[in-house]
Amino acid sequence: MIKDTFPAAESALPVPRWRSLLFVPAHVPRFVETAHQRGADGLILDLEDSVPQDQKGEARQQLPESVAKVGSKGASVLVRVNRGLRVLAADLDAAVMAGVDALVLPKTDSPEWILEIANAVSELEWERNLAPGRIRFVAQIETPGALQRLTAIASAHPRMAAMALGPEDFSAAVGGSPEFDLLLAPNLSVLFAARAAGLLPLGFVGSIGEFSDTDSLREAAAHARRLGFAGALAVHPTQVAIFNEAFSPSAQELQWANCVVAAEHDAATRGMSAFSLNGKMVDPPVVRRAHEILALASN
Repeated sequence: MIKDTFPAAESALPVPRWRSLLFVPAHVPRFVETAHQRGADGLILDLEDSVPQDQKGEARQQLPESVAKVGSKGASVLVRVNRGLRVLAADLDAAVMAGVDALVLPKTDSPEWILEIANAVSELEWERNLAPGRIRFVAQIETPGALQRLTAIASAHPRMAAMALGPEDFSAAVGGSPEFDLLLAPNLSVLFAARAAGLLPLGFVGSIGEFSDTDSLREAAAHARRLGFAGALAVHPTQVAIFNEAFSPSAQELQWANCVVAAEHDAATRGMSAFSLNGKMVDPPVVRRAHEILALASN
């Protein structure tokens, strides 16, 4: 067994910039063929919910060609695997290859589960002469039990890159429907745990399946960014442009951030760390937000 160890350089992998991650059913060639044209930051070749049981084997066999196609324009390539042990083993054997940037792990409920998968991925990387540790993990939180272990899940392994609440599965697991009141608290819990561990928090407060009401979706995505989310998973191409815009700084934000940074430099020459700008007090946390906005614009 290959021990999953990370040299210091690999344990500090950069947080990806994923405003939009679009699910692509891995068994449907016409969706795979056009996925790279959708403008998403990342494309998730789905082997789980969108693929019928009797077509999962064929979807795995097509993965090498599918990975090359969806990644042809530079988008990150992710593969969502299945949860069950037998199908997961087959999925990992098919998905651990050059060109795959991350695995999406559904129904993640414990750090031990992440470690088991990480060990298997390391073995496959070693056997296939792949760069160790390059394939990252995106954990989907879809059960109430997982909420009790979010901190441990988020920090379970250096491969962890992002976390997202699965609103449909989570709502079903608690016997409810994916409405704002039910989803706000668990979304915030995922957000806080991800930020504390240095991961990318993905999601918005609502049903991921609602894509026809674009005005409501745009409002939900803008609200998610104000809460602190950095991007969202998309199940339909119409969601991609909305998420890309909502999770990017606006022209007004950039103007504000540039003014704050310029004023910061002026204040520093006068030995001040807090200063007034346009009638408002600006202190280090506000300056930090301005720098983060400018950094997002440069990515």
